[in-house]
Amino acid sequence: MSSRAAAASSRRKGKRRERYDDSEHPEEHATLLGDDTAENEFRDEEAEAERIPLGPERSSKSSSQDKSRTVPFRPPDKLRNKFSPNIVRNQKYNAFTFLPIVFYEQFKFFFNLYFLLVALSQFIPALKIGFIATYIAPLAFVLCVTMGKEAYDDYKRNLRDREANSARYLILEATPSSSSSQRDEADRPHTRSVPSSALRVGDLVLLEKNQRVPADLVLLRTSDHSGTCFIRTDQLDGETDWKLRVAVPVCQKLVNDAELLNLDAEIYADAPTKDIHTFIGTFTINSPPMTSENDNVLWANTVLAAGSAIGFVVYTGLETRAVMNTSHPETKVGLLDLEINRLAKILCAVTFALSFVLVALNGFRGLWYIYIFRFLILFSSIIPISLRVNLDMGKTVYAQQIMTDREIPNTIVRTSTLPEELGRIEYLLSDKTGTLTQNEMEMKKLHMGTVSYGFDSMDEVAHQLAMAFGSTTTGAQLATRGRRDMSSRVHDVVISLALCHNVTPVTNDDGTVTYQASSPDEVAIVKWTESVGLTLTFRDRTRIELQTPSGVRITFDVLDIFPFTSESKRMGIIVRDAQSGEITFLQKGADVVMARIVQRNDWLEEECANMAREGLRTLVVGRRRLTEQAYSIFKERHHQASIRLEGRNEAMTAVVADILERDLELLGLTGVEDKLQDDVKSTLELLRNAGIKIWMLTGDKIETATCIAISTKLVARNQYIHQVAKLKTSDEVRDQLEFLQNKLDCCLVIDGESLQLCLNLFKNEFVEIATKLSAVVACRCSPTQKADVARLIRKHTRKRVCCIGDGGNDVSMIQAADDSGVGIVGKEGKQASLAADFSVTQFSHLTKLLLWHGRNSYRRSAKLAQFVIHRGLIISVMQAVFSAIFYFAPIALYQGWLMVGYATVYTMAPVFSLVLDRDVNEDLALLYPELYKELTKGRVLSFKTFFMWLMISVYQGAAIMIMSLVLFENEFLNIVSISFTALILNELIMVALEITTWHIYMIISEVATLFFYVISIAFLPEYFDLTFVVSVRFAWKVAVIVAVSAFPLYIIKVIRSRVAPAASSKLL
Repeated sequence: MSSRAAAASSRRKGKRRERYDDSEHPEEHATLLGDDTAENEFRDEEAEAERIPLGPERSSKSSSQDKSRTVPFRPPDKLRNKFSPNIVRNQKYNAFTFLPIVFYEQFKFFFNLYFLLVALSQFIPALKIGFIATYIAPLAFVLCVTMGKEAYDDYKRNLRDREANSARYLILEATPSSSSSQRDEADRPHTRSVPSSALRVGDLVLLEKNQRVPADLVLLRTSDHSGTCFIRTDQLDGETDWKLRVAVPVCQKLVNDAELLNLDAEIYADAPTKDIHTFIGTFTINSPPMTSENDNVLWANTVLAAGSAIGFVVYTGLETRAVMNTSHPETKVGLLDLEINRLAKILCAVTFALSFVLVALNGFRGLWYIYIFRFLILFSSIIPISLRVNLDMGKTVYAQQIMTDREIPNTIVRTSTLPEELGRIEYLLSDKTGTLTQNEMEMKKLHMGTVSYGFDSMDEVAHQLAMAFGSTTTGAQLATRGRRDMSSRVHDVVISLALCHNVTPVTNDDGTVTYQASSPDEVAIVKWTESVGLTLTFRDRTRIELQTPSGVRITFDVLDIFPFTSESKRMGIIVRDAQSGEITFLQKGADVVMARIVQRNDWLEEECANMAREGLRTLVVGRRRLTEQAYSIFKERHHQASIRLEGRNEAMTAVVADILERDLELLGLTGVEDKLQDDVKSTLELLRNAGIKIWMLTGDKIETATCIAISTKLVARNQYIHQVAKLKTSDEVRDQLEFLQNKLDCCLVIDGESLQLCLNLFKNEFVEIATKLSAVVACRCSPTQKADVARLIRKHTRKRVCCIGDGGNDVSMIQAADDSGVGIVGKEGKQASLAADFSVTQFSHLTKLLLWHGRNSYRRSAKLAQFVIHRGLIISVMQAVFSAIFYFAPIALYQGWLMVGYATVYTMAPVFSLVLDRDVNEDLALLYPELYKELTKGRVLSFKTFFMWLMISVYQGAAIMIMSLVLFENEFLNIVSISFTALILNELIMVALEITTWHIYMIISEVATLFFYVISIAFLPEYFDLTFVVSVRFAWKVAVIVAVSAFPLYIIKVIRSRVAPAASSKLL
């Protein structure tokens, strides 16, 4: 024994990562591992002799890439400085990168780059046409608005970062005289307050109730003597239920916190990864060690729910799980902007071709290359800079309309560049907890085979329970009767439910009691047992106390607990009645696994199906009485299995199944309801009818997610649900894909592990099949997986994806949706809401946001964009006709204020009033969601509609110019006044023809613009001859020109409305 210890110590000197041994207790080796998936192995004496490293063996190769770490208590600064600083940084820019990145983001669009080049050309004298301000001002305006908005957004991010980084935390510190007087004060060690950003690996952090965990910590001690604490993980995995964490037992057993400072120990932690469900590490101590359990880690961004705790920092800053699961926001650009950018390229080609043709027709005389550039600048209005200004102003109007809508109060538009995207969504990716559900559980049903208790008959359960406890006969005596009476059966099932759980009652400061548990289902059941008279009053790891309806306290010793895992789908507990000494094995779990464990019956399967149809989460409860002898046999075999080196978990599970899980007495079936958000069912139905495919991505279990999919009507009635879980090989994946290919009408429910395997092996095939399914539910998804799914769908389908969530774990997914991310302000805080493009207060508001505001925004912007392009094209066509007739001279037809006025005061208000147009009223848009489906095809703004407007512009421009020339008097001044007046009137009439539903602002803008134009003629004598303008000749000539240019279009519009009416017009 001693030689082995010596060998161990010599190895330790050579390699710190090896574990320590102790000659007196070599079998008790302190190991520290993460969650269920971590390989937490116990060693017996023989195993210890082999000295197989746990966890660290994966990382024994020391390489520059190896980020695993072995950190001793009180580590030297040289070691600490190797690790990432604990600084939160979500900013997109800094002082040096702001201008370059913003300019790049703006000028990577051809649209803006074109205007920049045109504006710069005006500084060359030979190319100068008109006022420089007319070219520079609109571009500068657009850039200033964009830069201001980006700077403000980044400033807000910076404030949030500073707030997180400056949060104060207490760290334990050894002082020179820590051995004597200072430590005697209540045995509390010396602490120092430091900001979160100053924390380093190896610090011992003291956390208080409701404090955010600032870095990834190994839990060493808690204020609870059992060494447990609860944390809230809603900002990490989206689940609002509290998670139980256990302190390293050897540290918990220390007399006080101060002894941690003198501990000769070290912690090994594996390299940082994104996986929040796994942690591999060891705790090694050079004094009698103790074996530690799973769940010893507190991840950053979780919150300590109760008590206080001390943790050892193992990962900081960029290496924490929370940061590794957060993707940085990208600059989002709407599809409409990309489509207009494409049209701009076509228009540029048209401009260049037109310039080249005019110079070619002139035989390339003189400085023809200068003439080409002058023509390019003359025709630059073909791509009007005012288009960007109009669209950006339109987006602001849409955002304001959304935020002032009283039916969706407190809705905030955070990214005002994307309202049109809401009108083209084809995939909706939704979180479950807090988004579709309220995460408030309530027990609704208890079924006991021959009798069923609904929510309204629970007082009968309370009555039967009171009778059972009020009776002088014990439960054991009642059970021996030939046919147990009802009160005895109720007694058995209620007491089983009150014992078989992991719930801990915690007394708050105000005297109220809160139930803490890792599953809200369990809390709901314990609250229900309290409501019927059996109250959980005390719970630790060895004892449970209940209070009966008569006020008597009964105590049970906890002998063993078999926690719930996603593989086993059940949890069990062995308890001993402290009064009678009776030992009972109680178990509850999913019907799929419990059906083969409980005794044969004829009602369980049918009732489970009935409850599932109601959207209730079902749990089957069973029990088995054990004799002392049977329990001793089980305990011995279970211990033997627990000290095996290989296949330990499987061996322990086999012992439980072999001895305990056989022919359990079936006590009952519970149905728990997860309350849905308001109007979720009708919202999902409307969205589905609008042609939107809905995916639910959740961190929850498969069974829970399936229940919610049914209760929210995400899955249609009688629709087949195909569950895919625990896939391991490529053959299994291929078989599942083949099955789905032949059954595209089913709903796919898949777990995160299988999803990752599908994406790794058959990414394209899986996405192609999955995107055809009507509904997909992905369970046990990490935040990164959610974001990857969003990107994958968008990349593969090239369709618009909207992501909606309410927790910090949804931020990556929301930001990955570069189409539109919606955050819900909910119980999990505002993190998702702040990161989203749109913030709403409940899921049902999505209907109006998409089907009304989104639809209108897209239709209006498409119409506005095409009309502004038409406005630029028509004047360019007139310029081309004018130049062609007057010897191909690159001379401007309209100069100075006429050009400025045409793009602004003479047409801007009526054209911009199109942002208030609507084809149907709000009620019809929500009543017929199929109207939304029409928009997703992108026909409102397409190459077809663009070329139609191109033809209209060519016809009208040519008609106005040629007619003006035909009616040409004697002076050039007259052709300008006639053609320009006809052009303005033509545009006002065209706006009127485009309007479907008149708004008071539209009428005012049309009349006011016409009035302003008439008045301005008097102040522009260099362009208008007043004596000619007020004559009858002028009036009839202008009237004829306008009639020739506009009347045919009115006729075509009337014919089209009769022959091929729009879908919306059929409803009016």
